Amino acid sequence: MTTTETPPTTTTAPTAPTAPGRRSRGSARNGRAEPLEGRTEPRIWTRPLRELTPETSLGWDCIAFAEDVLGIELYRWQKWVLIHALELLPDGTFRFRTVVLLVGRQNGKSTLLMVLVLWRMFVEAAPLTIGTAQNLDVSEELWADTLELVRDVPDLSVEVPPRNVKTGNSKKVFWLRSGERYKVATASRKGGRGLSGDLVLMDELREHTTFASWSAVSKTTLARLRAQVWGVSNAGDALSVVLRRLRALAHQALGWPDGDDDAPTLGVVHLQLDAEQAAELERDGDSLGIFEYSAPPGVDIFDRQWWPWANPSLGYPRADGSGLTERAIAAAARTDPEDVFRTEVLCQWVTGAGHGPFPKGRWLDRLDPDSGLGRKAKVWACVDVSHDRSMTYIAFGGWRKDGTRHGEVVAQRAGTDWVVDWLTGTRRRRDRIVAVAVAGTGAPVVSLLPALHESGLTVIEMSITDQAAACGIAFDLVDGGGVARVAQPVLDVAATTAAVKPVRDAWVIDRARSPADAAPLIAWIGALWCMDKAELDQDSVYEDNDLMVV
Repeated sequence: MTTTETPPTTTTAPTAPTAPGRRSRGSARNGRAEPLEGRTEPRIWTRPLRELTPETSLGWDCIAFAEDVLGIELYRWQKWVLIHALELLPDGTFRFRTVVLLVGRQNGKSTLLMVLVLWRMFVEAAPLTIGTAQNLDVSEELWADTLELVRDVPDLSVEVPPRNVKTGNSKKVFWLRSGERYKVATASRKGGRGLSGDLVLMDELREHTTFASWSAVSKTTLARLRAQVWGVSNAGDALSVVLRRLRALAHQALGWPDGDDDAPTLGVVHLQLDAEQAAELERDGDSLGIFEYSAPPGVDIFDRQWWPWANPSLGYPRADGSGLTERAIAAAARTDPEDVFRTEVLCQWVTGAGHGPFPKGRWLDRLDPDSGLGRKAKVWACVDVSHDRSMTYIAFGGWRKDGTRHGEVVAQRAGTDWVVDWLTGTRRRRDRIVAVAVAGTGAPVVSLLPALHESGLTVIEMSITDQAAACGIAFDLVDGGGVARVAQPVLDVAATTAAVKPVRDAWVIDRARSPADAAPLIAWIGALWCMDKAELDQDSVYEDNDLMVV
């Protein structure tokens, strides 16, 4: 299993400095400041299962390909990452099925990925490499740079004749005479489906604000024995739901080196494993690996001793004299907003993109991993649809046995035609639902109203005044501790980032201006409001449902 013990010494791996840098601010030698040099070893990383040698890691082989065939002299940190990320299990397969690489901007991650792609294609004969990013231009640029690198090496270029290159819109692919392909897939729930990938590159993973692309593209590797998914990025924020989860899982395996602030986003971080499950994890060898070049949380952005922790290329100029310099980082520290500098340069996680409509810290305070409703407990529902109509959410609110309110998102799917069948599909579920709240005129969900009214469910249409009242009720419950919830990333992101707009002297959630999909939060708020509305309007709800009010 993954440990935090000191790693075994590699036989020929580049050595890593143990100090954060050559000097902190103000230190000098002979009256002259020493230049900073980037750290080779990341601050947080998954230790190998055994000593890494050319027999236990293919990193050396990949490095030799870069130097001898591509003519690229890799940075020391790039060599270090390749050696550790390409660790082998005794059966010859890669130890890591998923690799998360976090490093500050402009440190050479694209070069590392190009080397990895071409080595897998030309040396390992990997049949298919898939590149994707939330912004298609990013993955297409990496693809184009990789093809250009092939063209610059005659021995490789002959293997990719012009007829083996397709550059049409959203159909960029090139392949070798022997059949190995590198193609770009769109970052969507359809991207990569139907393919079997041997190497998947997910660049700028921080920009993936839903699991749609991750779910589609990463699953292309399931049937491939020697497959890897590489998620590469600098640090993210509350919107980076995919990166946040992967990073938190990796940090959990390492014993939370930066504390367990990410734990609430997982929902399963404190899952207790029985002996058999623990043995399975140990046998599988922890297939998620993280290599995080970042400054420790909370350090002064102007304290230069921390800059090399997130910038391993710092102080190593290229042959043409270019490269990441201390002067360039100093300029960024003086001119960037602090959060931008921490994210982009220090590769530090920004714990939130804001606190949404609720008082700061209150949403996290309402987390109760053990909260929930009994299987027979009555529930009040709300349905809401995303601003772009891409997704529909159903939330339930109800009373716990201890009298505390509980709210959660219980269903999420694309489109709207599934909603009524889901709500009424089983007698048990239908009988539990006291009423369903739906935002009225002007909301995307209004198209569902006719079908909901015909379903036989008690439907309560929310006027704009009702929606404002619902937001006020939710605010008071979250602020005062009158509601509990479990960890749900899709709801947590919405609740900590949603924008609001005024309605007379009150406010409602603004779907259009919210940086993430606010619909799950609107559904959650509506379900809590429905509880109060149904209790006040007993004639229209309780009698219709054949219930006795005590």
